[in-house]
Amino acid sequence: MRLSVNIDHVATVRQARRAREPEPVTAAALAELAGADGITVHLRGDRRHMQDRDLRLLRDVVSTRLNVEMAATDEMMSIASQLKPDQVTLVPEEPGEVTTTGGLDVAANHDAISAAVGRLQEAGIVASLFVDPDPEQVSAAGPTGATAVEINTGPYADAPVARQAAEIVKIQQAARQARADGLEVLGGHGLTYVNVGPVAAIPEIVELNIGHSIIARAVLVGLERAVREMMALVR
Repeated sequence: MRLSVNIDHVATVRQARRAREPEPVTAAALAELAGADGITVHLRGDRRHMQDRDLRLLRDVVSTRLNVEMAATDEMMSIASQLKPDQVTLVPEEPGEVTTTGGLDVAANHDAISAAVGRLQEAGIVASLFVDPDPEQVSAAGPTGATAVEINTGPYADAPVARQAAEIVKIQQAARQARADGLEVLGGHGLTYVNVGPVAAIPEIVELNIGHSIIARAVLVGLERAVREMMALVR
């Protein structure tokens, strides 16, 4: 099981004061030093946290895998084609949202998503789609040309304890379906040190993208220790 550390919230702290620190690129280096298998960031259209400059620095410094989350817009596809991260994960984006609230509606937006995937592949970038654990959406992912899906674990993470088992079953079924379709299966959203275990135990999922919980713990215990502790849980 790989762990990709999302460092968006390091940039969130910096942007709160429009200051020069903390630098996300420094956080990326520390996370890799602690053993992280990759670094994930989300370049939003409103630039609320990560800035274009951050991505350029990260592309130069990250020595594992750089995964950039972005919307399937012309602006973002142009940036990705120039930056050439190892992977781009296409995600939905709504104005004013606190964080990504759900997966892509791949079935309803097949043509636009397929076009974005095509542009990424022309640039030599692995294309992944962030999807809900819904059979219709998982089925629609492969025909776009994407080679990976990241299953939205948010409904499980947000569910009351009595509903968590049912949500895990949905993730398990989606993961098996995606793997049967020949897709690499990732997972993420809302995962914490407390709830990550059942998701990490799903054999079809090869990578978890986790951010807020790690950065929140890092404020108290330091980033290297926070990454190592999460890695121990996912592995």
